[in-house]
Amino acid sequence: MTNDRDFSRQSFLGAHSEALFANLRVAIVGLGGGGSHIAQQLAHLGVGHFRLIDPDEIEASNLNRLIGGTQDDVDHERPKVEIATRMILGIRPWAKVTSRQAKWQEADDLIRDAHVLFGCVDGYQQRDYLETAARRFGLPYIDIGMDVTRLHDASFAVAGQMIMTLPGNPCMRCLGFLTPDKLAQEENRYGDVGINPQVVWTNGMLASFAVGAFAKLFTPWFSAEENYTWLEFDGNAQTVSRSQQPDYFPLLPVCPHHGGTNGLGEFGFDIRRA
Repeated sequence: MTNDRDFSRQSFLGAHSEALFANLRVAIVGLGGGGSHIAQQLAHLGVGHFRLIDPDEIEASNLNRLIGGTQDDVDHERPKVEIATRMILGIRPWAKVTSRQAKWQEADDLIRDAHVLFGCVDGYQQRDYLETAARRFGLPYIDIGMDVTRLHDASFAVAGQMIMTLPGNPCMRCLGFLTPDKLAQEENRYGDVGINPQVVWTNGMLASFAVGAFAKLFTPWFSAEENYTWLEFDGNAQTVSRSQQPDYFPLLPVCPHHGGTNGLGEFGFDIRRA
């Protein structure tokens, strides 16, 4: 007899963690290099309900990092959500997966009733909009992103971050990750952003941090009382550390962004108008 629910190797997560994960609903926006890693790890962890949102099909350039993707998928131009669905069900055939090949703003019904929202999107503005949606729906938001910068000596700096924010607590604007200057600069470069370099190992590192933050959020494996988490990954030094940037921003008792306390759980919120 096949035992497809043996989680004995992760029993330290709590006596009821198996049932807890099996009943959780996670929404993942972006199933590329970062999101596909997160989907894979959550399936291994035993999460039972997935909502997957991405408008794109796989391309040949995605094969360097998209977990589960194959050359056959590229040849048939398969949607990224279809590839992620196949991968999840290959690990946990009993998982319930709902997917939508669409922009996330057109799939609010898949986000609204999730327990956690993972954001694996490009650009500061999209992160800001997605966190706004998380606030309105009262969801924890876990964001990952990486960047490659060309240095003056023609070498490259590889870096990334994982940030988890919670409704009513400091958001990415409060923490200083999203600033008016960054948002304005990105808006001015609109249409000329070029191709963002991505590699599988950095995506995998950041996805692991995100899934770790998720597990800390729901299981009692150790006491964690942070009201946000911001980890910075230095890809050149291969180190990870807590970001010190929030230390330079005075954190207010209540987040004043995204509608403040009045915006939390706003009835009838429509992300297409965010």
